[in-house]
Amino acid sequence: MGFFEFIKSAGEALGIGGDDAPDANEVKKNVDQYKLGSENVKVEIEGDKAVVTGDVADQSILEKIILAVGNTKGIAGVQANLTAPSAKDPVFHTVKSGDTLSAIAKKTLGSANKYMAIFEANKPMLKHPDKIYPGQVLRIPQD
Repeated sequence: MGFFEFIKSAGEALGIGGDDAPDANEVKKNVDQYKLGSENVKVEIEGDKAVVTGDVADQSILEKIILAVGNTKGIAGVQANLTAPSAKDPVFHTVKSGDTLSAIAKKTLGSANKYMAIFEANKPMLKHPDKIYPGQVLRIPQD
């Protein structure tokens, strides 16, 4: 599938914290908590990179798993060796200081009014449309 870069110092801290890469089992537990359909997914940590392998049911699950792993503090990149029916290259956006979902929607989808499409595409990891942070990577729906 590909390699995706993330900001190592941004994201949810698992375990003790710091900028060190988290334990692979902690990352897998974090992904599984979202109930995305990640039962057949394996996570390995190599330095500050995560390698994610397995089969998933569809494109949205594939993208959400990449984000759930990559938006973890201490992870600088995700090598996604995931397969899904009709898989295609995901479209992601890294949040910058001052960004809002409306501004991201206008830039990526052509209309600020489509911000809820981005919010819905990033659930359950994103819990509120106003709770985004610089360095966070979001999926941009391509429907």
